[in-house]
Amino acid sequence: MATYHPDRDQLLVEDVLSALGNPVRLGIVRELDASPGERTCGSLPLEITKATATHHWRVLRESGITREHKAGRSKAVSLRREDLDARFPGLLDAVLRAAPPAREP
Repeated sequence: MATYHPDRDQLLVEDVLSALGNPVRLGIVRELDASPGERTCGSLPLEITKATATHHWRVLRESGITREHKAGRSKAVSLRREDLDARFPGLLDAVLRAAPPAREP
């Protein structure tokens, strides 16, 4: 079964904003945005259960914020920055600027 990724023209602003409205997902997006390329799901510092992480990854993918593919035994994830910027110019930058940075433990 193929992993679902909406096409650029199927991205909905309400889905993107809803996904970014969660602090865990916003933190994931910040990490991906600061990365020079794709990351594996396990390489991000998430202090949540695997089941909860899987849920957050699915929401990000299905809203069109991220793209996933198999990379050996892992999943590689990248931010769909080009698609988001083309569909909603300036939205991602505005959200990342407006949201407070993650708190250090």
